[in-house]
Amino acid sequence: MSNAANDDTAELVQRLMDGQRAALARAITHIESGASLAPRILGAIQSAVGNARVIGFTGAPGVGKSTLINAVIRELRKRNKSVAVAAVDPSSPISGGAILGDRVRMGEHGSDDGVFIRSISSRGHLGGLSATTAQVIDLMDAAGWDVVVIETVGAGQSEVEIAQIADISVVVCAPGLGDDVQAIKAGILEIADVLVVNKADQPLADQTCKQLVAMLELRHADRREVPVLTTVATSGDGVERLVKVIEQQYQENVEATRVRGPVQRFQYLIANAAGRQLQEQLATSSEKAMHDMCARVSRGELSVDSAARSLLEAMLR
Repeated sequence: MSNAANDDTAELVQRLMDGQRAALARAITHIESGASLAPRILGAIQSAVGNARVIGFTGAPGVGKSTLINAVIRELRKRNKSVAVAAVDPSSPISGGAILGDRVRMGEHGSDDGVFIRSISSRGHLGGLSATTAQVIDLMDAAGWDVVVIETVGAGQSEVEIAQIADISVVVCAPGLGDDVQAIKAGILEIADVLVVNKADQPLADQTCKQLVAMLELRHADRREVPVLTTVATSGDGVERLVKVIEQQYQENVEATRVRGPVQRFQYLIANAAGRQLQEQLATSSEKAMHDMCARVSRGELSVDSAARSLLEAMLR
């Protein structure tokens, strides 16, 4: 890389760490597009990462996550906290970019210098996030935002990935959605730090709360308590209490996080990145060994899992 490129990177990182919104937006664009500057930007900010409180909101589509986040931002701003939002939106089938629905729903904060909202395209990435979400969070953290909020795309039970990168995971559901409760049973329940029944002014809210409490009681006795709260995001009812509970849960988690350190998070991120790169490499491989392996699978001599294991073992030797 040329000296000019190094200087450009250093200048961009310095402006980002000085809190310049335009620099943050530009850095995020570099990361999302896979630009050549991206690795240097991420390396340069690591010493400034680890100060923001990262809150993840997940849940099935239609439960009101965006509206609830909008109300949570309002409450955090009352407490003089700056808030950056990484809202993972479905990809446009035409451009591949984010559909930007969350920017519309959080529009009231658009003129607030203490709020930064960025829609991120999922680009088909599973787990409710995008492949670059963790890096975008690090950029927001290094830029000095007090709280970073992540909103997942709303894919239901596959969204457990949020627990790997958020300090606190808030699982949102709506009353009377039986399928939603079943989805939570399938996996999201295990990663929840806080459970929220939104739209609690609708019928069946109490019943849904009872279902969630009953499901929590079936977990192992050594699991810590998970609060079940109700909110009405459109009116703000219950939002102040939700923010207080999130703060309490964060304080309870902070010691465990310090003991665990950054190693577990980086191990997950490295494994995730390696998996993506390996998938891209193997999916387009023209090597004879790969073709021979595919032929053996097609003849029934090997299962897909066995073939994958053999390829990994060969590559790791």
